[in-house]
Amino acid sequence: MTPQPLGLTGLQVTRVGFGAMHFDGLDDEAAVGRLLNGALDLGLNLVDTARGYGRSEERIGRHLAHRRHEFVLSTKFGYGVDGVPDWTYPCIVQGVERALRLMRTDVIDIGHLHSCPLPVLQRGEVSEALADCVRAGKLRVAAYSGETAELAHALADARFASVQCSLS
Repeated sequence: MTPQPLGLTGLQVTRVGFGAMHFDGLDDEAAVGRLLNGALDLGLNLVDTARGYGRSEERIGRHLAHRRHEFVLSTKFGYGVDGVPDWTYPCIVQGVERALRLMRTDVIDIGHLHSCPLPVLQRGEVSEALADCVRAGKLRVAAYSGETAELAHALADARFASVQCSLS
């Protein structure tokens, strides 16, 4: 699989990536390690996860930190940070810090707002938080993951350099 440009982001990704959502039910850590490393061994270079995918971020850090230079890392933010209200500036910034720590990396290649409600997007606070994380060098690309009117809003917002949506 030959990596292709991801728009104008400067990142190169394979046409097929590894979505790390559905392996949280695996309890065998050795099997998880084989699965993650096997995906890279097959030539995939995009690994996509999210805070909401259970142990996924932690496991990516545990099993792939030694190969971090080999893949583009994508994760999602906006919710689930202890003691911080969802969909706020602090939630985004602390979520990025948490993900960096769990995935044992200095930078996340693509950081998505994950299905953020339209009124929140329109206020701009969370989009600006992602942009600030890019300026701080913690994210390479600010992105949006979602559908419908929220996706349309993200496409019109210059702070987002990438989007992710469902395909069926």
